[in-house]
Amino acid sequence: MPQKSAYNVAVVGATGAVGQKIIQLLEEKDFPINELKLLSSKRSAGLKQLFKQTEITVEEATPESFAGVDIALFSAGGSVSKKLAPEAVKHGAVVVDNTSAFRMDEDVPLVVPEVNKDDLLKHQGIIANPNCSTIQMVAALKPLQDAFGLKRVIVSTYQAVSGAGNEANNELAQQSKDYLDGNETEANILPVKGDEKHFQIAFNALPQIDVFQDNGYTFEEMKMINETKKILHSKELPVAATCVRLPFFTSHAESVYIEVDKQGLTVPKIWKELENADGVVVEDDPTSQVYPTPLSATDKEDVFVGRVRKDPDQENGFHLWVVSDNLLKGAAWNTVQIAQTLIENNWLQR
Repeated sequence: MPQKSAYNVAVVGATGAVGQKIIQLLEEKDFPINELKLLSSKRSAGLKQLFKQTEITVEEATPESFAGVDIALFSAGGSVSKKLAPEAVKHGAVVVDNTSAFRMDEDVPLVVPEVNKDDLLKHQGIIANPNCSTIQMVAALKPLQDAFGLKRVIVSTYQAVSGAGNEANNELAQQSKDYLDGNETEANILPVKGDEKHFQIAFNALPQIDVFQDNGYTFEEMKMINETKKILHSKELPVAATCVRLPFFTSHAESVYIEVDKQGLTVPKIWKELENADGVVVEDDPTSQVYPTPLSATDKEDVFVGRVRKDPDQENGFHLWVVSDNLLKGAAWNTVQIAQTLIENNWLQR
């Protein structure tokens, strides 16, 4: 089938933090759009959004919203995706979904374009965007897996509050002000809005992201474990995660420990593989205090790696510090990249 020159695109969750970033990227990257539909909950319908100097009215997302849509970019929560993504597919759209609704479905590709873009060939209308913390880690791990093999992965995350949404960001700002002013702080959002207890995030660290599972891990930790194995095509790879929320607004940081198959490996050899990897930037010079931080990675599309060092006791063990903007590469940019990859390779057709 001949390729189109422009596409009808829908953004579901258009008024949310990630939805806004997606719209911004569609404009910045000059995505080939014929018509753009902005969809949201009934509460946000009627709001106006400027796109390429044209004002677009946000509409309520319904099954009928996807008539004539070629690509639907979802970022409105798992329940919305489960309800409306299949409806979009029925209308002929290809869905790129930002939620966890379909990530572990065997028939749904879970894709980071720099890592496993060929998995897109298997799509049947829905493609899953991985968890933000998983995306940046596998971007750094894939070149090392290819070059040296992976035997084990252990990650501890230091995650920004924006991963829990705009309300969490607002709460961090208010709590910080109240705490510094000597006033009582109020907590209603974190660690999980729907959970029984809430704790102050300002000047604090919360070792809970998402709800606890029966095995003692949180859902966020299990997402990192299971998604990493799926994306790297390595079901038997031992992966463990501890996910922690810290009081800053944007970009996730991760301390990643790996064990590789290859013996006698050196740090410069790891640097070389990372420097040659698409979407990865090495910032690593301890003599000059060069390393990535959440602030330095904010508003940038790449994954940044520093503090690469050999484990002092494990011959084939190495430590890495991985940082990326969770709203960009961790969500909106990876979503737009997937759509771009589908178009560039003429892979939209199922």
